[in-house]
Amino acid sequence: MAEHGEVLPGTVVEEAAGEGTAGRAADGRIERELHAAGAAWVAGVDEVGRGAWAGPVVVCAALARPGPPEPPELPGRGGRPVRLTDSKLLTAAHREAFAEVLPGWLAGYAIGESGPEEIDEVGMTEALRRAAHRALEALPHRPDAVILDGRHDFLGAPWRVRCVVGADRRSVTVAAASVLAKVHRDRLMAALAPEHPAFGFDANAGYPSPEHRRALEELGPTPYHRLSWSYLDDLPRWRHLRKRRDPLAGSGQLTLL
Repeated sequence: MAEHGEVLPGTVVEEAAGEGTAGRAADGRIERELHAAGAAWVAGVDEVGRGAWAGPVVVCAALARPGPPEPPELPGRGGRPVRLTDSKLLTAAHREAFAEVLPGWLAGYAIGESGPEEIDEVGMTEALRRAAHRALEALPHRPDAVILDGRHDFLGAPWRVRCVVGADRRSVTVAAASVLAKVHRDRLMAALAPEHPAFGFDANAGYPSPEHRRALEELGPTPYHRLSWSYLDDLPRWRHLRKRRDPLAGSGQLTLL
C-alpha cells in the first residue's frame, strides 16, 4: 500500500481500446484489486453540482464491504436487469430505486456539502476537496483506499487515492456514490423550488437552463446562487453582484466588482 498522501499504483486506468462506456455496468473488480493489495476498507467518491449556477456541490463517499458482493440490480423491461452505473446513464426513477437499496448493500455512506458562500470564498477546487473530506470523515470506517473518477486527485493527504478514468461506470462504489449524491442533491434543490418557483429548481437542479436564465434576468440571484460564477457577467442588471477572488490575497479574500 502507498503511504498516506501518495497515490496508489494504477493512478490512471484508461478505457480498453475500442471499448465504449455508454450503458456499461459497474462491477467490483477495482475494489477487489485494492482489497488484494491490502486495503481492508475501500470507498468510492463522486460529486454532483460542480457546474450548477445555484445550490451546493455535493460529494458522496460510499464504503464497500470487504470482498464486495455483486451489486444490486433492478428489474427492467423484457426481463433484462437494470445494472448499477453512472447516475447520468440512469433514469430518475431508477436512480430513486437504487437509492433505496444501496444503503443496505454498502457498508456505509456519507454526504458532504459545500454551499454557495463557501464556493464563492474559496473556489470550486477547494470547496470540492472540503466536501469530499467531510464525507470521508463521516464514514463508519476510515477507508484504506479511495477511488476517484478521472485523472486528478483533488483529495490530497492524508487519503490514499486511486484515480480511475470512467470510475463512475466501472467501480461499484463510485457508481453508488454517483447515484446517492445525485438523488440527495436533486431532492435538496426540489425542496427549494416552492420558495423560488420562477427558477425551476425542481426541474433543473440549479443548472443552466432557459427557464433559469429568464428568472435570473428578471429577478436576480437568490441566496442559493453562486455569485462568483461568470453567468452574472451576462446579466447587466445584476453584474454588480459578481464576486471575484483577489489572487494576491489568498483564497479567502473576495471583492465586489
